[in-house]
Amino acid sequence: MSMASTLTIVRNPIFLTSHYQFNKHFTTPSSFRLLTFAKMEGSEISEEVGEDLRAERKIFVAGATGSTGKRIVEQLLAKGFSVKAGVRDLDKARSTLSSANPSLQIVKADVTEGPDKLAEAIGDDSEAVICATGFRPGWDLLAPWKVDNFGTVNLVEACRKRNVNRFILISSILVNGASMGQLLNPAYIFLNVFGLTLVAKLQAENYIRKSGINYTIIRPGGLRNDPPTGNVVMEPEDTLYEGSISRDHVAEVAVEALAYPEASYKVVEIVSRPDAAKRSYHDLFGSIRQR
Repeated sequence: MSMASTLTIVRNPIFLTSHYQFNKHFTTPSSFRLLTFAKMEGSEISEEVGEDLRAERKIFVAGATGSTGKRIVEQLLAKGFSVKAGVRDLDKARSTLSSANPSLQIVKADVTEGPDKLAEAIGDDSEAVICATGFRPGWDLLAPWKVDNFGTVNLVEACRKRNVNRFILISSILVNGASMGQLLNPAYIFLNVFGLTLVAKLQAENYIRKSGINYTIIRPGGLRNDPPTGNVVMEPEDTLYEGSISRDHVAEVAVEALAYPEASYKVVEIVSRPDAAKRSYHDLFGSIRQR
């Protein structure tokens, strides 16, 4: 009788999650290692193979060609997400975004055209929506309401139609300036000159909070186009009334909000300060209490 052993190599993908966390509504992409198992007479020997697999999750970004939206798209792609960029002008989007990237899909999406068309754009393959839309200043005093209020509401309703239960909104500090005693704050006055922009944003925020959707509302300070400086400071709603932040930092906060359950059902206000201590996003989001 032969005493020789039989060695069977079984390649079986086992997925090990990286630092990204999971919750029941949303799964973030992670780097995975493919493990090779050597099975020999009932014993298992694990051998790590240097293959990185990435499970892509598709995120819909509304306002993807805007100054902040573009940065959100770029950072999502850099982190391995698949992105569906919702834009009003397809030609502009193709020249602005990395249209050659196979993980990027550009679709026409105008938030003012109602939830049905938006639902078509979002599709069945989007797991979360990030809203980075904003009206263009002009003589149409209803523009803030069409975009920042009704447009955001349309987007939430489109999520309902597609059973998308993760929604991140880029809003602004001082939206509730009246209740904060900031009626005479120059920034509050200026931002409301164009059709009560902050009031329109606040009404949209209230709609989101009552919708039942898993939301994170991000209220940045004054937006800067230059590269990030300093570290992110995150405070509860109706706290900050001054300060600024790079759009790159805002995009980073929006993308990181997808990864942490601590960001769910919260309104956070953010600025950057050179003297602020660097903190992890787990700590930043975790320090904000739900209201």
